[in-house]
Amino acid sequence: MDTVNTVCAPSGLDWNGINWSRAKRQVRRLQTRIAKATKEGRHGKVKALQWLLTHSHSGKILAVKRVTDNRGKNTPGVDGDVWKTSKAKANAAASLKRRGYKPLPLRRIYIPKKNGKQRPLGIPTMKDRAMQALYWLALEPVAETTADGNSYGFRPWRSTADAAEQCFICLARRDSAQWILEADIAGCFDAISHQWLIDNIPMDTPILHKWLKAGFVFNNELFPTASGTPQGGIISPGLANMCLDGLEHALAEAFPRARGLKMHLVRYADDLIITGNSKEWLEHEVMPVLVDFLKDRGLRLSEEKTRVTHITEGIDFLGWNMRKYGGKLFIKPSKANIKAHLTKVQGIIKANKTIKHSDLIGILNPVLRGWANYHRHSVAKKVFARNDHEVWSMLWKWAKRRHPNKGLRWIMDKYFHTRGGRKWMFVAEEADRQGERQLFLEASMPIRRHVKIKTKANPHDPVWREYFSARRTQMWKTTPLSCRVPHGALLEA
Repeated sequence: MDTVNTVCAPSGLDWNGINWSRAKRQVRRLQTRIAKATKEGRHGKVKALQWLLTHSHSGKILAVKRVTDNRGKNTPGVDGDVWKTSKAKANAAASLKRRGYKPLPLRRIYIPKKNGKQRPLGIPTMKDRAMQALYWLALEPVAETTADGNSYGFRPWRSTADAAEQCFICLARRDSAQWILEADIAGCFDAISHQWLIDNIPMDTPILHKWLKAGFVFNNELFPTASGTPQGGIISPGLANMCLDGLEHALAEAFPRARGLKMHLVRYADDLIITGNSKEWLEHEVMPVLVDFLKDRGLRLSEEKTRVTHITEGIDFLGWNMRKYGGKLFIKPSKANIKAHLTKVQGIIKANKTIKHSDLIGILNPVLRGWANYHRHSVAKKVFARNDHEVWSMLWKWAKRRHPNKGLRWIMDKYFHTRGGRKWMFVAEEADRQGERQLFLEASMPIRRHVKIKTKANPHDPVWREYFSARRTQMWKTTPLSCRVPHGALLEA
């Protein structure tokens, strides 16, 4: 065990000279031991190993690296501080100490929701984010070992595609469940009971208590936090997940004949569905169990969004519409998701009326490619083609507006070309790069069935090491070239 090297941070840390591979190995080794001790029910050992990880030099530098490399690295908290230089990052790693630590209040902002309401977002300071990242390194192995098998949100190696594939498994057969309880938890992140978290989350209790009671600042006024774990914190999704874990066990205990009742639970964060053999059974027997489970945690169901639906009417879940047509299940992009996507594209085009079309292509391509990549495991080929036509219409109007005194033939020759036997391709020739930039076509995205992760797979358990190694290789092979990320990013998953 690398106790001395791991726990004692060297003085005068050279941030640019850190051996990141070694740091990751040391943290991974401790996480593996935490997962093993959790599996064996050795809670004292878990606590000791968590203390070792949260006081380790490797854990601290990885925590700082996470908060200075992610998308929010330039977003400050109430103190206005961000860590941009190597010296600032090295000093930050040295400052992550339990003794004397007191988190600052969150900076509260509001972001619009689809229904017109606003979602509160709490932004911690950089130091508080790093401390949360550090303690999550020690808590994640416990969370993964004790998590529900069919929970897919905010967990390593799991995604919405896994949740959709599990829905297909539960609903696709002719003798599968015909009724679905769509459950929506009202204000999940803002309503979780602090006392339940303190009593049940296996981590450093004083630190957790300080985070929960830090309060928030809005319009230069300090407000206390009586409940909830604020959206915006690194550890918040993990705490919310752990709060809802145990629902599978509660349902299995209440209904031992789950197979005969065709009961299956699929959950992604606080969005969940439960299948069943009848509407009455789901409404009068399953829902009370769910209500009691949530009540213990300070949560409740949203009356306006919770309903029981027949599979032939279809449900919208995670951006897909799942519905049976003539006894056959189709999972397609939902109408609301398609509309939101095209509205976003239209907004980008309207907001960039005067830029070069090569720059416009550079802005649009990540949006088009990202949306197509998300839906490439569903029945989406026709939707992709229809979207391409809609985007083409937007770009044709954009081009005509730019040149009101030019003829249509001139506009076509300037912006649209034939490539690979396909006409009317939106293309920008770039003389400085001696090449060209082409608009991404969603219809070019290959449709490929997703292979769902095994229910009990745990990335922190060495028993599953070969499985995840093989899965990483397979994911890399089946990801389209246009959507691949660097190999190291997959290792971070």
